[in-house]
Amino acid sequence: MGDATFTFDVDEDLKRAFTDAAAAAACDSAAVLRAAMRDFVDQQQGATAYDQWFRDQVEAGRRDADAGNLILHEEIEAEAELWRADLMRRHAGRSV
Repeated sequence: MGDATFTFDVDEDLKRAFTDAAAAAACDSAAVLRAAMRDFVDQQQGATAYDQWFRDQVEAGRRDADAGNLILHEEIEAEAELWRADLMRRHAGRSV
């Protein structure tokens, strides 16, 4: 796939600050912009992938709930109380 030109308007102060910063870092400003564009695309694709994963997890949870595969609040609290008691026992006597 060949190269394409991307033209856009930018505030003159931002353009100057960007080119100065790129020059100070000994970076080609076009390469910096390409890298920023790649990062943005990767971020968006990652967000889309995470969103799909999250939706799949919610759907799996709904299927489990519909099938009656639930853990009661009381059971979770009882287990958490055991964890807390164990933690307090292991850390008893330690100074903060």
